[in-house]
Amino acid sequence: MTNHSENCVVCLHGQDDLRLETRAIEAPGPGEVRVAVLAGGICGSDLHYWLDGGIGTIRVREPIILGHEAAGRIDALGEGVTGLKVGQLVAMNPSQPCGACAFCQVGLPIHCTAMRFNGSAMYLPHQQGMFRDLVVIGAGQCFVLPEGTNPGAAACAEPLAVCLHAANRGEAVGGNLSGKTVLVTGAGPIGALCVAIARQRGAAKIIVTDIQDGTLAIARLMGADHAINTAKDPDGLAPWTSGKGGVDLVFECSAAAPAIGDAVACLRPRGTLVQVGVAGPTLMPLNVMVGKEILFVGSQRFDVEFAEAVALIGSGAIDPTPMITATYPADKALAAFEAARDRAISVKVQLSFASV
Repeated sequence: MTNHSENCVVCLHGQDDLRLETRAIEAPGPGEVRVAVLAGGICGSDLHYWLDGGIGTIRVREPIILGHEAAGRIDALGEGVTGLKVGQLVAMNPSQPCGACAFCQVGLPIHCTAMRFNGSAMYLPHQQGMFRDLVVIGAGQCFVLPEGTNPGAAACAEPLAVCLHAANRGEAVGGNLSGKTVLVTGAGPIGALCVAIARQRGAAKIIVTDIQDGTLAIARLMGADHAINTAKDPDGLAPWTSGKGGVDLVFECSAAAPAIGDAVACLRPRGTLVQVGVAGPTLMPLNVMVGKEILFVGSQRFDVEFAEAVALIGSGAIDPTPMITATYPADKALAAFEAARDRAISVKVQLSFASV
């Protein structure tokens, strides 16, 4: 049981209004556990909520505790919880599909029409997130990692799961990555983890592009063979655009029209473009895509891949720690968010909490 006298939380009240506050400590109910959070990663969606007050049509309408990438130690067990023990290190899956809608019933919970997701303002009341000292969460959302696992690495299970889903989607239509030439456009956290997955799955050559040297340096540490700053070297992809293209599969992680154009130019005929990055309406070179018969695959979030991500991190098969560029204590959350928005210096910024 915890010795905390209060529960500190990182709460957003609206656009550009991030506050460190305290909440009462909750006891876990039946089927729930309480987790003392050790590390929480700041995601692009957290930044959008803070900077814009929402994401697209989803707006912050009441105070919301942010955070959906987190790991910590089990602090207390609710009634009826089995298979988990106090003190275990767990990564927490923020996805909570309903299990009853039409998509859940046909094995597509990723498209659940009533999906609850920690740290999301989609519904009112908002689904509160994990940036807090102590969080009560469903036991089924907790995935145990081996003792000695870096908590910061464990907190990367959620973005790694996103990338594993993208890789699984790409391999389903384009064949496995072993021996393939892979291009990753955009070297943020998702791009860096796509590089790591491509390396772990046996890609023969991995090229990554970005417009920041710092993120490209991290991508090399994650396993990239070639890292190209397309702002400084606009012809850097020429070896893979000659002929009809020399890349088998692209993980497009930027959602920027120039990067999508580069991706299509590099892909060989009937190559696979996995769109992972999201933005608003974006111009795409459909004439070239059609002419090359490009296989276009959308990818969002994850399902069973969360367990796969935990297993890969726990075994050391994928080490996400090179992309963790800074860790701030929770009482410096605003400074952490400021750093996370600066792509010149940051890839993945994490928060640590009083439970460390």
